[in-house]
Amino acid sequence: MAPPIGLEPRTNGDVSRKSPFFLQWVVLFMQLQVRDSVLRTLAISYFSFLSGLPSFSARAFLSARATREPMNLTEVARQETASREGTLQTTESNGKIIEYILHLKKAGYSEATILGRSKLLKILTKRGAILYDPDSVKATIAKQCWCAGRKANAVDAYTSFLRMTGGKWEPPRYQGVRKIPFIPTETEVDQLIAACSKRMATFLQLLKETGIRCGEAWQLKCTDVDTATKTVRITPEKNSNPRISHVSQKLVAMFESLPLTYGQYVFAKPGQPLEHHRGHFMLQRRRAANKLKNPRLLRITFHTLRHLKGTMEYHRTKDILHVMQTLGHKNIKNTLMYVQLAEELFKDQQEYVSKVAKTETDVCALIDAGFEYVCDYEGHKIFRKRKY
Repeated sequence: MAPPIGLEPRTNGDVSRKSPFFLQWVVLFMQLQVRDSVLRTLAISYFSFLSGLPSFSARAFLSARATREPMNLTEVARQETASREGTLQTTESNGKIIEYILHLKKAGYSEATILGRSKLLKILTKRGAILYDPDSVKATIAKQCWCAGRKANAVDAYTSFLRMTGGKWEPPRYQGVRKIPFIPTETEVDQLIAACSKRMATFLQLLKETGIRCGEAWQLKCTDVDTATKTVRITPEKNSNPRISHVSQKLVAMFESLPLTYGQYVFAKPGQPLEHHRGHFMLQRRRAANKLKNPRLLRITFHTLRHLKGTMEYHRTKDILHVMQTLGHKNIKNTLMYVQLAEELFKDQQEYVSKVAKTETDVCALIDAGFEYVCDYEGHKIFRKRKY
């Protein structure tokens, strides 16, 4: 059997390092469809030294030989050139994204905002977008199977990127649709917390009792937890208000049982991304859902516990300003959602105070106090008022 084309031994008797005899036989084995991984590795290493064919692709050659298809060097060269251009473009885009990250840091943006925007730009470049071509970015965003809210975030990220580079574009119009969030039962949340590790359970219990954002809890310091007064001081993010929350003795005991692994921080090392913690949560949540055979647990996220706190607080107090202060909202429009949630979720669980009016004076006094008439009973009038 003749050696492969282009790999014939030197006729002058000089065996070059480009054509060692044993590697010629490796190629022959490949022609015979030998699938040994060691031989394939040797062959690929050998072809990488072939300087005589600058656009020669070893993997394309071996793939063609293994499938007994003729190798088209022109096509291989075209693929190799396109690969090099794509690699160069990706490298340049990554460099610009790094420059963009530094730009956002200097501008004082939060770590969560920087991470979210840079991640979206990286996804767009991986999926074919050219950052210097707004039409390419616009087309790539339109092709994604994302919700309108995520597409709007991608548009915002690229608009911010263009402001740094001095570019302009006509951003597409995407507007997120606000949906009513999923609210689990308190029993389901307690079951999930019980199924998690000690540190994760403490993190979730903190979110449940205080309603703080996961980013605020992630950066919690040991000095922010006062076990003597059972309070937690919350450093805000997203321009919300600072606040202090009272916690249960159960959560205080969970804090005290945690080892001081991260120095002055409770849950994370300085600069450690929240995504690392979120990945562990998703794994433990899936295990709990499978063990308890309750798929509803898979719908619980960190932010779900914030929605649960807002809903429960309004159901307990019927005071929208109190809920607004508890969650740190600056705009009451963000808090009004919990009025609807509480009224619908606890529609059949309303608690009332009942009063009996025996005289006309009693009737007038109860009506002035906000009681409503229900019925007559044995000559007396029954009034009720919802507990606040």
